[in-house]
Amino acid sequence: MRRNAAAIAEGLAIARAAARLAIRNHILVESIAHDEPFSFEREQPFARDALLALADEQDAAAGLMRRQRKKAWGKYSESDGTHDYRDRDTRNLRRRQRQYSGVAKGLRVMADDPEALTALIENARDAAWGDVESNLQRRLRVEGMHPENDPDYERMRGARMQALRLVDLARLSAHQRRRKEAAEPALETE
Repeated sequence: MRRNAAAIAEGLAIARAAARLAIRNHILVESIAHDEPFSFEREQPFARDALLALADEQDAAAGLMRRQRKKAWGKYSESDGTHDYRDRDTRNLRRRQRQYSGVAKGLRVMADDPEALTALIENARDAAWGDVESNLQRRLRVEGMHPENDPDYERMRGARMQALRLVDLARLSAHQRRRKEAAEPALETE
């Protein structure tokens, strides 16, 4: 029984991490793309739905284990592959079914627990802020970099010059050509 409890605890930890990631992404999309301020009230239904969706996945996996166990019962021949179960596999399939069901049950309990939802949302908010903070720091570091502070400046100078010639100057030339072509019809009509 301890093995099931450990597997369920591990499954719940993985599911919490997946839910936190989904909530973090939702917070980032709402904040950045939709210019919405962070709101616990807006995130709670999303967090609950994320947990319930994960619970539904676990229930579906438990149902699959149950079907595979019933199909394997009484088969004693050699299996044809990884998922071609036989009677000797039924004990393991029953254990996996219980583990999936246990994770689903734990997720549903978490989805109905306001304190667990709040903690999950706070963790997701902190992760979202960490992403924003690291992106800002990286951008400020790159944009505020001076050649004397960059240890790779000399080594990367050739690649930057080549990119300038092949990409930036070609793009500038094409832009100027388009501007000139757009201005020529206006001159002809005058």
